[in-house]
Amino acid sequence: MSERVACTITVSGTVQGVGFRPFVHRTATRLGVDGWVVNTGGRVELSVAGSPRALSTLVRALREDAPPLAHVRHVGTAPLTEPSPVPGSGFTVRGSTGERGRGPSREIPPDAATCEACLAELFDPADRRHRYPFVNCTDCGPRATVIVDLPYDRERTTMRHFTLCAPCAAEYADPGDRRFHAEPVACAACGPRLSWDGITGDDALRAAVAAVDDGAVIAVKGLGGYQLVCDATQADAVARLRARKHRPAKPFAVMVRDIDAAGRLARLPRTARTALASPARPVVLLAARRGTCLAPGVHPGTGSVGLFLPTTGLHHLLLHDLDRPLVVTSGNLSGEPIAIDDAAARTALASVADGFLSHDRPIHARYDDSVVRPTGRTVLTVRRARGLAPAPLPLHTPATVPIAAAGAQLKHAFALAEGKQAFLGPHTGDLEDAGTLEAFEAAYADLVRLTGIAPQAVAHDLHPGYLSTQWARALPLARRIAVQHHHAHVAACAAEHGVQGPFVGVAYDGLGFGDDGTLWGGEILVADLARYRRAGRFATAPLPGGAAAVRRPARMALGYLHGAEPLGARLPSAALVRSFTQHRDPHEVHVVRTMVERGVNCPRASSAGRLFDAAAALLGLGDDATYEGQSAVALETAAGNGRADALPWRLVPVDGLWVYDPVPTLTALLQGVDGHEPVTRLAAAFHRTVAEVTSALVERVVAAGAPRTVCLSGGCFQNVRLLRDVTALLRSQGLRVLVGRAVPVNDGGIGYGQAAVAAARFQRGE
Repeated sequence: MSERVACTITVSGTVQGVGFRPFVHRTATRLGVDGWVVNTGGRVELSVAGSPRALSTLVRALREDAPPLAHVRHVGTAPLTEPSPVPGSGFTVRGSTGERGRGPSREIPPDAATCEACLAELFDPADRRHRYPFVNCTDCGPRATVIVDLPYDRERTTMRHFTLCAPCAAEYADPGDRRFHAEPVACAACGPRLSWDGITGDDALRAAVAAVDDGAVIAVKGLGGYQLVCDATQADAVARLRARKHRPAKPFAVMVRDIDAAGRLARLPRTARTALASPARPVVLLAARRGTCLAPGVHPGTGSVGLFLPTTGLHHLLLHDLDRPLVVTSGNLSGEPIAIDDAAARTALASVADGFLSHDRPIHARYDDSVVRPTGRTVLTVRRARGLAPAPLPLHTPATVPIAAAGAQLKHAFALAEGKQAFLGPHTGDLEDAGTLEAFEAAYADLVRLTGIAPQAVAHDLHPGYLSTQWARALPLARRIAVQHHHAHVAACAAEHGVQGPFVGVAYDGLGFGDDGTLWGGEILVADLARYRRAGRFATAPLPGGAAAVRRPARMALGYLHGAEPLGARLPSAALVRSFTQHRDPHEVHVVRTMVERGVNCPRASSAGRLFDAAAALLGLGDDATYEGQSAVALETAAGNGRADALPWRLVPVDGLWVYDPVPTLTALLQGVDGHEPVTRLAAAFHRTVAEVTSALVERVVAAGAPRTVCLSGGCFQNVRLLRDVTALLRSQGLRVLVGRAVPVNDGGIGYGQAAVAAARFQRGE
């Protein structure tokens, strides 16, 4: 008799809800291995017996050949004594156990877009799932949005109320079927059903299609929440959606049928094609083509358009039946969380939607659409949500104490960390009121339960006014770690790339609370994950009216013109200032100047983002901003791909720091406008100026002994032109330049950065 051994195999990672047990069953059966596989906690465990060669091959297959949605992080083996599988008993899939795994191994699979096999069934008239919008299998479909608890089985999802019909039950139980243990499996006979104004099923879908075709705005229940949908080619429909949603200018995302349709609307580099077709199906920000069928109001004031492909069978059917691009945007009013509850959605969206295409499968967790932006050979994550979150991110400096990280105020996303992993929660939005705070608290409680992480410490921003900071201070935890905003930004970049030692951090954003009690935003730091020192900055300028200056870049421009930090450069002449103010409200100009001169409600900030606002206003690209970053987007759009020499700039040593004085730059912009120079050239020149300033600041800091690794972060680096130019100039100095990819460079990455900082401080015993 040939030698026979028995062992247990434990597999951790993203291994539940991704077809892993069916894969194990097929592989073990092919190898002639006896035993069983079971979900337990957040792991998969095998009890197996067979020849040493067969078991070695099985372990190698578990590590290297897992299903496409799986992410195997560890495979461990141990001898098995009793009960050992009986020779010739075959291999089975056993029911899950309720044991909760230890540590951060309980990983929740993100939702995945409809796979090609399911899509073929959806449009096959002979298939029993023809035009069934909830088609899915082990390779696709809802995951994070329907999972109530782990281990991942149907009874612990929002599908538990739908009893399988005989054909679906047979598929579910057949090891040879791709729906073997596919927990959301269903069909028209036993699964969720669409509804529209009392109509159900395919008739409901056809009624919704007719409404959109007629110019209506409809609310559609998607994977992670309601979405607002209208015809992207009808200007009146887009205008109605803008007016009702109170979103006057921020671009809308557009869903298209396939890659070819996307290519007719935007330029598609290879990285964009890959991102569009990935299982995550994010919104991909792309350079828009001119003269397309899209209504002008879809992406006004920007040369970019956000495109994405259908994520569910329902989206595929809508795009197929309407055969045109659709605006598909978050189902909320501006500033509110996306609606997930049916009754709440009908109340919140009653003034926006002309009809509701809903269904009876509950959404357990709120997930908005993810957003990415290609640049060169890589893709930057702008918003980490559906399809990406809550997949874990690495922590190369392990968290020896379980940590909750509260995140920031804008583009909020919290994090949980333990061991070598951090789970960045889904995008919440801006924490501005009780509604978004409640959404954050619900998402936090859900992820704590699912991951099994019990935080013993909380990291938070320095800003006392942030709702996230107030939430953190109210948690009943013994340890609270305050993390400076811009240190969190650059630490997020360093942690993602596994930087262990010190580095130079360049953090450019709108505003963040400095450790000196002032507002920062254009910072050069010398840092490691635990500590930092400020080595350079942008000069300060007053924000007349505080938050009012953020919403009105014209005020920010006046703040620079009348109150820029005195560093020796002469302020623009009265004639140049008059050229800017002559077409603006004289009363406002007088009030703002008086506020600046008297220092009334004019907090000062060293902000790169606010400098971009001021430059945009000086160039006539907009006096007001109806969404965060609008002026910077307008400035980047105006610059296009044009080339221009830098405008004048100077660096000044102040209290041991190198400080960029932007007054010569802004004066040159005013002179250019006064001399009727093309705005496109001036916008390009401004970008080049900031890039050269950054290179010079870093060069001086490195010359003084700082490390040669540079981490770029902060919302300003979503500007791909600025990112490209800064990166090229720094690399020309022989520096290693890093930027966040999976972690957003904007405030959506702050939570991960806070967790990385807290983990490093704990490791040092602080």
